[in-house]
Amino acid sequence: MSKKKVGLPPLDWLRVFEAAGRLGGFSAAAREFGLTQAAVSQRIANLESWLGRSLFVREARGVSLTVEGESYLPLVQDSLRALERNTEDLFGTAPRALRVAGLSSHIQALVLPSLGAFRALRPEVQVTTDSVARRSSLEDERTWLQIRYGRGNWPGRAADLIAPEVLTPMAAPGVSWRAPVIELRGERPGWQDWMQKTGDTDLPRAGLSFDSMEHALGAARQGLGVALGSVALASADLASGRLIRLGRPDLETRDGYWLTWPRDRAQSKKQQALIGDFLQALRAAV
Repeated sequence: MSKKKVGLPPLDWLRVFEAAGRLGGFSAAAREFGLTQAAVSQRIANLESWLGRSLFVREARGVSLTVEGESYLPLVQDSLRALERNTEDLFGTAPRALRVAGLSSHIQALVLPSLGAFRALRPEVQVTTDSVARRSSLEDERTWLQIRYGRGNWPGRAADLIAPEVLTPMAAPGVSWRAPVIELRGERPGWQDWMQKTGDTDLPRAGLSFDSMEHALGAARQGLGVALGSVALASADLASGRLIRLGRPDLETRDGYWLTWPRDRAQSKKQQALIGDFLQALRAAV
């Protein structure tokens, strides 16, 4: 390594190093920036020469950060984020795009009904949604603004509650309370929990069993029985009359639907204002 230089290395080298460290390789960083792998490798080599330290271990199967690289990466990331945030606050225009990820059923039930109100607040903003098949997939999803179901305590993420999860018996108009219940399997409280709370143990036999709230509500809309449905996810159906609440007690839970993002993102005032308007529209729709 050559003798390290005084001052700061070029920003381009730092951005490429951050991407390579974050993504775990030169090829992934090259794809992110639209560069060749050789161009990324050259920028990393230039940075190492500038610093007088090796930042990556090169091996036949790939690269990995050295101890110095692991120490330097979070410092570079914090500095780049601060520069981006402060530049945006001083010189940036209002954001013109909002991208949000979530389960397909949450996009359908929570985001779509909110878009009219959000577009009235932000007509210039393009909204893009990314659907995932399983909640566990959100951990690997690159779209950082997400709708999640749970208790709002995800490590490293800020979260604002859209709506608590409240379950209540509901059915299509004309379906009797004494119709067969629709069973929902999974982590949510179910009919057994509802009976324990209400003391009503004389429920009809379950005629159908599903593993998703979306399917249980769909069966209820078709008049196939009584669902212990999510008030938040069924809000559009309840408002339109496709489903009706049957006047039985609600079952409140400890979970809810949250708008969440990494704590190190959305730190500029303009981004925070955009997320605040989106959250306002989401809450109004449920």
